Amino acid sequence: MLKERRMVAEQIACALFEAEAAIDAALSKTATLTGVMPALRKQAGASALIGQDAVERASQAIAALADARRAIVETHRELSVAQDQVGLGAIALDGGGDKPPVNASLSGRRLRSAA
Repeated sequence: MLKERRMVAEQIACALFEAEAAIDAALSKTATLTGVMPALRKQAGASALIGQDAVERASQAIAALADARRAIVETHRELSVAQDQVGLGAIALDGGGDKPPVNASLSGRRLRSAA
């Protein structure tokens, strides 16, 4: 039974780590996009009005991705609780990196949309 629980936990952990990495990559790439648009607009000699809506939409996407990141981090924390509940608390699952204790606060601050 322990072997089966560990196998399930490892599959869940793998999916979780992939989701975390995907959100981080999307956040990073969207931030890069948002940063290059004004610089390239200026380099092209275009008016500041050109592309403003695109910059605003990309900024909204960053806020949404930050919300998604918070949700996946909270999912990670809840899965750590579940890991303890099924008797696997002493087992380290590869890929999660160093993390604070399960009951640690996420600073108590919530991200809000800019819109």
